[in-house]
Amino acid sequence: MSELREQRRERLVDVYREASVCTKCPLSETRTNVVFGSGDADAELMFVGEAPGAEEDRQGLPFVGRAGALLTELLEGIGMTRKEVWITNVLRCRPPGNRDPQPIEIESCQPYTYSQVELIEPRVVATLGNFATKLLTGSRVGITRVRGTPQVREIGGRTVFLMPLLHPAAALRTPSLVDTLREDFAKLPELIARPLPEGGAGAPAVVELAGAEARADQLDLFGG
Repeated sequence: MSELREQRRERLVDVYREASVCTKCPLSETRTNVVFGSGDADAELMFVGEAPGAEEDRQGLPFVGRAGALLTELLEGIGMTRKEVWITNVLRCRPPGNRDPQPIEIESCQPYTYSQVELIEPRVVATLGNFATKLLTGSRVGITRVRGTPQVREIGGRTVFLMPLLHPAAALRTPSLVDTLREDFAKLPELIARPLPEGGAGAPAVVELAGAEARADQLDLFGG
């Protein structure tokens, strides 16, 4: 492991330790476990979902319920495994009753999301559902209007490809959406292989790609 990679890994562990005792919002009073994230700490592909559910809260791991099983299946469909990607959420504590994240909760957890992008250095950040998409695009446009269209964004000081995707939980509620998810997942390998544009202060905040118009146990899991 290179010195720079080791330094990034150590800083990620520091961020995990900070998050594991976080009391920045009221969710710290009702959680069982902080769900920081898991996977390859050098992953080229990062998934950002919404918030932990009951099983995630119990295990302290992201996407381990039914939506997680579908995510695993979708990854296998493009020849990848969970060990090759990083998976996290907009929130790292479960909202009571699985209600929607509140603004103060999103704001409190945002630095952890940005730090993970900064330290893991993914090429592609795939947002799952409305909350992750709106947070990381900085846009109020809903997921159904932008899903499947890659963008270039600056997140955590890094230029990345951002791919908005439907949340797997939405496909579980509406099975016809599974095929839509498969179609959009099929675009990820090519996107990972695509050269990133030059970043910098003069770079545009967002670029729509592919000619499409805008459609208005945690520490030991840092593998790799």
